[in-house]
Amino acid sequence: MFCKKLLLSLVLSALFMANIANATNIKPTLIVYSYNSFISEWGPGRAIEKGFEAQCGCEVEIVTLGDGVSILNRMRLEGDKTNADVVLGLDNNLLEQAKQANIVIPHQINKPDNLNTNWWDDDFVPYDFGYFAFIYNQQKISNPPRSMHELVDNKANWKIIYQDPRTSTPGLGLLFWIKNIYGDDASSAWQKIAKNTVTVTKGWSEAYGLFLKGEADFVLSYSTSPVAHIMNDNDHRYAAAIFDEGHYRQVEVAGITKYSQQPELARAFLQYLLTPNVQRQFAEKNTMYPIINTSLPEAFKQVKPINKALEFDAKQVEHNQKTWVREWQSAISK
Repeated sequence: MFCKKLLLSLVLSALFMANIANATNIKPTLIVYSYNSFISEWGPGRAIEKGFEAQCGCEVEIVTLGDGVSILNRMRLEGDKTNADVVLGLDNNLLEQAKQANIVIPHQINKPDNLNTNWWDDDFVPYDFGYFAFIYNQQKISNPPRSMHELVDNKANWKIIYQDPRTSTPGLGLLFWIKNIYGDDASSAWQKIAKNTVTVTKGWSEAYGLFLKGEADFVLSYSTSPVAHIMNDNDHRYAAAIFDEGHYRQVEVAGITKYSQQPELARAFLQYLLTPNVQRQFAEKNTMYPIINTSLPEAFKQVKPINKALEFDAKQVEHNQKTWVREWQSAISK
């Protein structure tokens, strides 16, 4: 009997020690909220995920929530119940709203000396930037518009697809782009656009997919979107219509959530986003300009540069966004 009790005790002790060993070897998990295209088959997400896991001794879980506006809305809804450690995919236009919502903490990362732009923030780390533009197929459109006014007046009856400013960062960017150019006449411009709009999609992926299927002549995207076609398929059909008035700039950012269970790991992830290899990933797979001075793929030389950047101050955006969205809703419903 004594031997059986001793054997049982040893077995239980061994199991207890094994459980402790397993518990101490459990890898921490970093949860990142991002947008759909980030982890698409051609996006940079999976490579960034694997690269960080290889050096952090952790696991990365990327949760996709449509587009940047949807990420912010989700964070507001979840509040202190969120599982997210990092939000990746908000932009300069959502910056003040995110700060007002109190969803992130300061990242405490020093401003790099080799920034590729003049943008930096204490709460959000920028990781790439670009300019909104309308993309078209050069085999179908031989004389593209050279100004926003020409596209809006649309004497050629071009068909257009763009994204909803309530759920999509490109859609929100177009809202500000139109307002920046047209001012008090923005409502009239939206009414004209509505006459030739095929559909307004929830996010970028859906809109661009419909465009590639031939559903429209122009789709709202980025001036560098043709880079993806050149690099992935050696396809030179697509180009951005470059406008005389200029193009609205977007800076994409990431932040550490206020309720993160892994703040130090989250900070290391943001720092990782600024490393040369990852910055190259954003250039190659997000086809955006890297935030750090980085050598660009040759395909970038084949897209037209933007000579005039348009942008509202973040506080202007926060103060006026709801009014401008209502103006858009009212105009397109007439």
